[in-house]
Formats: sequence, C-alpha cells, structure tokens
Amino acid sequence: MRQSKFHGRYEDTGRLCDHPSCQEPGEFRAPGSGHRFDGPGEWRWMCLEHVREFNAGYDWFEGMSAEEILDAQGPASGWRTESPSFRPTAGVDGMPRWSDYDDPLDAISARAAGIKSRAQREAEMAMDGRYSREEADALEVMGLGSDTDRRRLRRRYSELVRRYHPDRNGGDRQYETRLNKVVEAYNTLRQCRAIA
Repeated sequence: MRQSKFHGRYEDTGRLCDHPSCQEPGEFRAPGSGHRFDGPGEWRWMCLEHVREFNAGYDWFEGMSAEEILDAQGPASGWRTESPSFRPTAGVDGMPRWSDYDDPLDAISARAAGIKSRAQREAEMAMDGRYSREEADALEVMGLGSDTDRRRLRRRYSELVRRYHPDRNGGDRQYETRLNKVVEAYNTLRQCRAIA
C-alpha cells in the first residue's frame, strides 16, 4: 500500500468505496465502527468525494455534555488518566515483575535479587531495633549485615579503603565520593553500641 503526495491517499489498495452506491476506488480511510480513544478500530475505505462528506458530518463530541466537551478540550485532558506506573498502589510489593522478560545473561534477575536482598536487610534491621537509621544506612554502605562484629567491620573498612583510594587507582578521583561515604560510615559504626 503506497501513500501518495495527496495527504491521506492510499493508491492501489484494490478496495472499492464503502459508500453503498459508489463504485470508485476506496483510496482514503475513515474511522469505522468501534473507534475509541485507544485507536480507530476498523477502517472504512472511501473515495475522495465520500470521505469529504464523512469528515464534514463527523463529530467527535457527539453525545457529550457541555462540561465533558470543555474537559476534553483542556490542555491536560490526556494526562488525567492514571498510568499503572504512577498509581498509589504501584510497586506495593517493591519488586518489578521481570518474569515477562527474556534474560539470557541473568542481568535483570541479578539486579532484582540485589534489590530484594537489600529490602530484606533493611526490614530485618528495622525489626531488630538495635540500629538507628543512620547506623543501618552505614551498614548498607559498608555492605555488612546486622550480625557483624568489630573485627569484620575493621576488615571490611580496610578492604574498601584500599579499593577506593585514589593512590590505589592511579590518581583517579572518581572514587573519592565513594571513599568519603565509606569513611563516614565507618566512623558512625565505630561508635555503635550494637556492634560488639
């Protein structure tokens, strides 16, 4: 089906005009029955004369009250419908549904598992009550669980300092903010009474 320079004209469709008394080629399409907001449904194919007649008599606002017409003509009329992503109940369980996607390299499922394990760790620390919010965040920065002790904290700190220090990375300062977070987290956890 080739579209010509005449806007909306499809030549060589092999269809006849849908008007009952016309035998001209149906080169222009118009919404058929079942048209709605999410699409036109089936197309009706008509000749130029009958599509012009159809368009002259077509009223999108047919059957609407004055308030509904004013509402439909407003600048935000299409934005008022709530998409599933932005509903108040969206993501209530906290996990995206990745099972619908093909993941041959396990990149998505590994990320989802990380999100899930982080959420579980945060929930466990909140239920435990031994750690304040700052201390729980510091444990997350350090990558430690709620069952850590001073020896494990010190070992993890030295490992992260070696990993993120600019001298270790050839003077690259991209890790500097990460190193600062590790140092702040260590200083917070060093004073924590829950870590024996």
